[in-house]
Amino acid sequence: MLLKSITDPADLKKLSAAELQQVSEESRTVLLEKISHHGGHNGPNLGVVEMTVALHAVFDSPRDKMIFDVSHQTYIHKMLTGRGQAFWDPAHYSDVSGYTNPKESDHDLFTVGHTSTSLSLANGVAKARDLKNEEGNVIAVIGDGSLSGGLAYEGLNNIVETGTNTIVIVNDNDQSIAENHGGLYNNLRALRDTNGQAENNFFKSLGFDYYYLADGNDLTALMHLFKQVKDSDHPVVLHIQTVKGKGFKFAEENREKFHAGGPFSLKTGDYLANSGGETYSTVTTDYLLEKMAQDPTVIAVNAGTPMILFTPEQRKIAGSQFVDVGIAEEHATTMTAGLAKNGAKPVWAVFSTFMQRSFDQISHDLSLNNVAGTILVYGASAYGMNDESHLGIFDIPFLSHIPNLVYLAPTNKEEYLAMLDWSIDQTQHPVAIRVPVGPLESGHVDQTDYSQLNKNQLIQAGSKVALLGVGNALGLAKKAAAMIETELGITPTVINPRFISGLDTDTLSGLIATHQLLLTLEDGLLEGGYGQTVASYLGKAPIKIVNFGLDKAFHDRYQANELLQENGLTVDAILREVRQELSL
Repeated sequence: MLLKSITDPADLKKLSAAELQQVSEESRTVLLEKISHHGGHNGPNLGVVEMTVALHAVFDSPRDKMIFDVSHQTYIHKMLTGRGQAFWDPAHYSDVSGYTNPKESDHDLFTVGHTSTSLSLANGVAKARDLKNEEGNVIAVIGDGSLSGGLAYEGLNNIVETGTNTIVIVNDNDQSIAENHGGLYNNLRALRDTNGQAENNFFKSLGFDYYYLADGNDLTALMHLFKQVKDSDHPVVLHIQTVKGKGFKFAEENREKFHAGGPFSLKTGDYLANSGGETYSTVTTDYLLEKMAQDPTVIAVNAGTPMILFTPEQRKIAGSQFVDVGIAEEHATTMTAGLAKNGAKPVWAVFSTFMQRSFDQISHDLSLNNVAGTILVYGASAYGMNDESHLGIFDIPFLSHIPNLVYLAPTNKEEYLAMLDWSIDQTQHPVAIRVPVGPLESGHVDQTDYSQLNKNQLIQAGSKVALLGVGNALGLAKKAAAMIETELGITPTVINPRFISGLDTDTLSGLIATHQLLLTLEDGLLEGGYGQTVASYLGKAPIKIVNFGLDKAFHDRYQANELLQENGLTVDAILREVRQELSL
């Protein structure tokens, strides 16, 4: 295999055109073999095989700086920069991240996993190059879907202002994770339809030198274009049309399904792990569609990840009561505030890791104005996504200390749906709900009046030891309580806080007289988390408080059970703590 001889991009410069084409074909074959067994980002990588080979054959990385937006399309880049064994050797499939990472290679400039970042990063890198009077190209690769993010517009605007060499490659496959939304895409479509000759050209209007390439999977054409603009002394946009999922029929035909996923069959295109039955996602979908049918003011908002709520068919059923704003969480938040202010009942569904982009909008636009929008926070757990660029464990310190915002942590289906139903119809507060992660748990009918804020649920009354289990951690609290009773003969009190943005001070104060030890458990960040808020309130009380949570770090590609064990979130560790604190 010729691909195995490529240990550095410089090796590509020694190859003939036919050999470079062979490297491209071998790369796609190796890529398909790995992701069909190991999972990963399918379509984004399949679509840029030829582009990546051409980039490294023409430019001189790492002297020329390549910055990939999101960087979920960099598997071929990694193959060509000394990390090929992680793709063709199953024993090493997990050796590299699914995103760029400078710890792996000098050819990766940044750790990047979120969207719309490459243009601002490139702008800074190019400006620093100019200040130091250095040479070299700065190349920013950004997909058309990522152009919907506000940061992308800001980067484009200032790249033109800088005025020196920055090469912006717009990888246009007419697809974000799902379909694209927004006015910009009308212009991209017009440019595609006219071979780049449309009278209205967004990029030219900003001041970019503009080039269009209709066949972005043609290696020869790509190399010709890259050679043409290499070492330009001004900002350039290369608008390149590619096919998402190129070379794998099923991925080309169903681009949303094959954006990313687990192992799949190369013969049938079916994912191998199909979980049947209810999940927290399916009950959310069913609830919202029914609620929408009953109330035309209920509207679901999403920012480029619509599959967490609705399939394409379900989106059609929801019709105008579903809005996908594109990959623009800041806009989704502020639009939610506008909807709520004018009498609609918005529900914004978002992954915890992507919600981080919208802190100011949640604080200023939604909470300062105290409007009753609902945020469904997905993947907020150690059992959520586990790449260091996609962690969802920072949500509790992030949200729980914003004034006016009510943050809820349900622990089962009935509790979750009761909270969601209350949140949609109430008009007093912005509300966020930490959607449980893991298998669906079913409890009893929940008739709680959630307008009575910060009232905890007593699961089990006991003495000496109390355990507060936040959301996903309530199950651990129950198991630990059972073990404490079995091993130590103590019946602990077990509490489900439910509200994590405020304290049930009556319940907490009531523990002081009959309890010696209070343990708080949460599968989120320990510092600034719910447990430390409890400890602060009870700081002067004659009761020992021990907080269990996750350490402040960017954990990378961890095993969730191992991470929880390292941080003491296990029954055995809790039992040891109780023995030690009570001198048993």
